[in-house]
Amino acid sequence: MFILRDILRPLQNEFSSSRLGRQRSRWFVYTLLAFIVPFTTSISSNILRCINTLFGIDVNRRRFYTFMESNKLPWAKLWPRLWGMIPAPLTNDRLLLALDDFINPKTGRKIFGCAHFFDHAAKANQCKYPWAQNVVLVGLLKRIKGRWACLLLAHRFYLPKKAIASKLESMNIPGKIPFFHTKLQQAAEMVMQVAHHFASVPVTLVCDSWFGNDGLFRPLRKHLGSSFHLLSRLRSNTVLYSLPPTRRAKGKRGRPRKYGNRLGTCTEMAAQIKSEASCHRVFLYGRYREVMASTKVVMLKTIKCPVRVV
Repeated sequence: MFILRDILRPLQNEFSSSRLGRQRSRWFVYTLLAFIVPFTTSISSNILRCINTLFGIDVNRRRFYTFMESNKLPWAKLWPRLWGMIPAPLTNDRLLLALDDFINPKTGRKIFGCAHFFDHAAKANQCKYPWAQNVVLVGLLKRIKGRWACLLLAHRFYLPKKAIASKLESMNIPGKIPFFHTKLQQAAEMVMQVAHHFASVPVTLVCDSWFGNDGLFRPLRKHLGSSFHLLSRLRSNTVLYSLPPTRRAKGKRGRPRKYGNRLGTCTEMAAQIKSEASCHRVFLYGRYREVMASTKVVMLKTIKCPVRVV
């Protein structure tokens, strides 16, 4: 309980001192405690039931759901405070961050950030375009008790350009004008904020193939310098190229080549260099395992720079 007190009190101090601010800070703490207590699954209705039953607090249902979907919580102050409370964020003197997005289906028509988003993981009997929130998040990768865990560090609601132009009620931000930002712009902004908080620390960002492109890599490398690295999966049909040849002698026409010869797709290259693979001891799924892998430095048109492909 002393650990919870030391963690929750600094977070409460980031709320305003007004009556509504004190009320939000109180509800914010009880909501976090309801998530921690192994009472039931962490959906909104069960969180409300936990607060009413276990903590004995009579919370109006309508006001609770209004609080849960509120965009007035001081996240800009809460996140930096939380980052500073992490005791040992580094792994091998490097900050390992994970980047991804997800959709959160809803039923209310006035919930902030809701629109019709394509669900690529929808099953045959599920809606392909559910009414949901689309959230882009950045987390800290850290090994806890022998397993890799992702600790949430920042998030952004993705607001579609068409929904903003249509002036949907779910896009309204009281006192502000909503602006369109792509997911790559939101991700780059969050990573830069986290990296500036942990100043002069090398950063490695882990993401899937959708985020692993030049639209994310270039702005982060520009602002963070050579200390930033991107670790991403590649599509099996991504075309690889050799490094460009040395610059031609002066006096010859034409610009130097940006890419070398075409090496083929990832699948083709894997089959070609399979005989060159060596055994490596990798920590995977809770224990060290031996895997066969080969590596090569190539050029990718999606990132437009030399990349080490495994």
